[in-house]
Amino acid sequence: MIRVLLAEDQGMMRDALVLLLNLEEDLEVVAETDRGDDVVPRALETRPDVAVVDIELPGRSGLDVITDLHERLPTCRVLIVTTFGRPGYVRRAMDAGAAGFLVKDSPGHELAGAIRRVLAGERVIDPELATTALAVGPNPLTERELEVLAAADHGATAADIAELLSLSENTVRNYLSGIIQKTGARNRIEAIQKARRNGWF
Repeated sequence: MIRVLLAEDQGMMRDALVLLLNLEEDLEVVAETDRGDDVVPRALETRPDVAVVDIELPGRSGLDVITDLHERLPTCRVLIVTTFGRPGYVRRAMDAGAAGFLVKDSPGHELAGAIRRVLAGERVIDPELATTALAVGPNPLTERELEVLAAADHGATAADIAELLSLSENTVRNYLSGIIQKTGARNRIEAIQKARRNGWF
């Protein structure tokens, strides 16, 4: 029997997935949670073979959970299942050690098959997402540039960002200029939109 942990914050979706997976003769959902910061503790408690994890979870992102789960319970394979099929998310998930990445609008039977395949050592990625991720390429922004862009996301001025990140205003302006150039955007609003669309932050 394949032991599965399910992390999904939408109650109806989680219940449906539990029902769907438990109908399979060789699958058993041994734990479920609606919070990202609860995934590792529940995994250590129940020792699943595969963790099916959403990206957008309260408490902690599913992408952030992958590395910890990989380190604390290396026998557990991680399969990301999300609404957000963004190229950057695929790359970040795979770089963190995820074994698979599916979008929620995939046919239901594909999830059970993907669980079996990742447990067998395969990498499972939605083909369309894989193609898009390759076409978009890697995230061109550094961690610091992503911090500046995330701070700018809420309409903060250069002065606001400088205070928040303990930088000078000139340094912030230089970062924003570099971000715009690297993303091929016309301004920072367009850079933010492109970064979000590609799943870079």
